[in-house]
Amino acid sequence: MEHSVFALKGILVHTPAFDNIEYHENKYVVCKDGRCVGIFDTLPEEYSNIRVYDYTDKFIVPGMADMHVHASQYGFRGIGMLLDCNSEWETWFDRYSFPEESRFADLDYADKAYTRFVDDLLKTTTTTRASIFATIHRPATELLMRKLADAGFSAYVGKLNMDRNSRFGLQETTEESLAETERWIQETQTGYGAVKPMITPRYTPTCTDKCMEGLGTLSEKYQVPVQSHLSEGLDEIEWVKKLKPGLSCYGEAYDMYGMLGSKQPAVMAHVVHPNAAEYELLKHRNVLVAHCPQSNTNAAGGVAPILDMVRDGIQVGLGTDMAGGYTLSLLRTITDAIQASKLRWVYTERNGEPFAKKRFMTIANAFYLATKGGGAFFGKVGSFEPGYEFDAVVLDDAPLADFVERPLPDRLQRILWCHDCINVSGFSSYTTALCAQPTFLPVSASFAVNSISSVRQVAPQPISFKSSVEITNPVPLN
Repeated sequence: MEHSVFALKGILVHTPAFDNIEYHENKYVVCKDGRCVGIFDTLPEEYSNIRVYDYTDKFIVPGMADMHVHASQYGFRGIGMLLDCNSEWETWFDRYSFPEESRFADLDYADKAYTRFVDDLLKTTTTTRASIFATIHRPATELLMRKLADAGFSAYVGKLNMDRNSRFGLQETTEESLAETERWIQETQTGYGAVKPMITPRYTPTCTDKCMEGLGTLSEKYQVPVQSHLSEGLDEIEWVKKLKPGLSCYGEAYDMYGMLGSKQPAVMAHVVHPNAAEYELLKHRNVLVAHCPQSNTNAAGGVAPILDMVRDGIQVGLGTDMAGGYTLSLLRTITDAIQASKLRWVYTERNGEPFAKKRFMTIANAFYLATKGGGAFFGKVGSFEPGYEFDAVVLDDAPLADFVERPLPDRLQRILWCHDCINVSGFSSYTTALCAQPTFLPVSASFAVNSISSVRQVAPQPISFKSSVEITNPVPLN
């Protein structure tokens, strides 16, 4: 049976604006033809007979967008966080990242690794959309895109480009890099559902001027957006200065080839240390900054000036940056962003003043970045406002309940800081239905409701660190 119109009932939480978080207790959100109609106290008469999935007293939030994640690094997550103080950050690449990425020349290995990544992204996170780095290997990158499409994700995926300063097996010739990239774009622009290609120079040190020029041409020719890294660390910035002397800022190394949002939209990860010239450039380009607080901390890189960026109109979303980060959870990234913002205030703005006015990120701010902020790269995404594409995630905080009735903001805060113990289910407007009725699912499993069809069941795979409490079956009210 097909249902182009349905509703969810529960505690609806979204952030229409950066400083505004709204709680709608046990209200209805209606989805029609893949888009939100609005939030209602009671269903309007014209929707009185639609299918309703009842999640009373459970939180329903917009699906979240992970704007920077390396799928090929998922296998060594949680490793390499303890390099000694005398090691350069490049040691991390030589010891962990490059050896792992080299393995994706083997499609059998790529199949296993990307299956694990997509399965875990589907079952254990609140992510419904993502901007993803693969490797230089075209066949493996196409395999990742197929797996994401089959799982129902909306994503941009990049085949990496590296024609210098890499290791054997991960360095292409310039001609090979550009030819393989163009072939990959041609093969993946259609046929992969909501998963699309994205031009992905790893960063300036690994791409020659000729390669960057060619990638800029391909981006414009095929109207493909761009993703890369920018101003992550001070050592990286100095390296770029040596490679590209005479530039006013690192960002110009992309902008001179039309890859900083002047022709196609771009996602730039980190941007921890923008100088004045780079900051002004970002303000006038179609660039989204992917803020990755966890990996920035792990790399001892610093804390990006996110509040200033948002104030000045620069688009910002959140990224997990696996495996500089160690979890795919954007709930954890929200709390990391808040904590990093507090540290930035302490060490850059407080100036030792005991009674200084506090200025750091709130839950509303960080929640916005994870949903509507990052979602903006995909269009009208990340909110329950009318006309927005319908992505939603159900968060059941029953395993966290104590013996006191808590207000909704307190419950959400506890979900964010203690999310390993909650139950998560997902709803989406773009997945393909495989069964006709809502299905009982054990904890840690996920499922999605299509705006056109009904329910896509995902085989349950219990996760040991999750609570043993099971998700309540969504009961149709009519």
